[in-house]
Amino acid sequence: MLRRHRLGVPAFIVTGVYLSALVVAVVVALAAGDLGALWWMTLFAVPDASIQVTWLNVLLLTLAGLVVAWALWEFLRGPLAGPPAEQDRETRRLRVVLYVAAGSTLVNPFLVSWSLLGAVVTFVPMFGVVLLLSPVVGRTRRHSLILRVCGILGYGGAAVGLGLALSGHEVGALTLVAGFGSLIWNVLVLRAQWDNDRFERATVKYGILALVLPVVLTIAGGLSGVPLEVYDDVVAVAGVLAVVWLARSAHDLDAPLAVSVPSA
Repeated sequence: MLRRHRLGVPAFIVTGVYLSALVVAVVVALAAGDLGALWWMTLFAVPDASIQVTWLNVLLLTLAGLVVAWALWEFLRGPLAGPPAEQDRETRRLRVVLYVAAGSTLVNPFLVSWSLLGAVVTFVPMFGVVLLLSPVVGRTRRHSLILRVCGILGYGGAAVGLGLALSGHEVGALTLVAGFGSLIWNVLVLRAQWDNDRFERATVKYGILALVLPVVLTIAGGLSGVPLEVYDDVVAVAGVLAVVWLARSAHDLDAPLAVSVPSA
């Protein structure tokens, strides 16, 4: 299995190291009654000292850690082993931007998200994805233009809104415009990927899950007995599904020649 992917062995080692550290953090949490290490390992945030060590909290944090480990594997394993497909300059640039966007999504929790650095790390790579992915999946020139406009409104508007908020200005309806634009872009791109033979169906399904799951979990959170601080952070971890979608999209563009891409 490890040899099926070009970087399967190093990806397995890195993921294994993370899982080992996760197990240690779980043992420490249960034995010492301290969620600090487990919180850092899974949510990449400053632990909330008021949160009690309960089996449900430990379970949720552990599940979040397993999701992170899975995202690490999907990102690091690379494309399938074998001769790469022929690529033009635009496709090579797109793959680089997709990997950068996936990597920035992984490291962004370590940064202060509501900051200039967090904005650059979050929005600049995705802006590049919007510009380069839209013409690749667009069926016609008009379709590509629509994708780009929606993406620019979405991610560009979000970047401008964050800049205004950081400078003390009112964002107003810009947040709504940006959210709607990014939603439409994601839906249209996923629909276009579904009809494009260069992308496997599993990749598109993960993209759909990344779009839908945070909303579903947020709604379900009101029905659970989990502390809001824990639940909100765990829901945020669902954002690593975007890492999987971005990374797998880049892998798919470099699928080996004469090798069918597996469905999962």
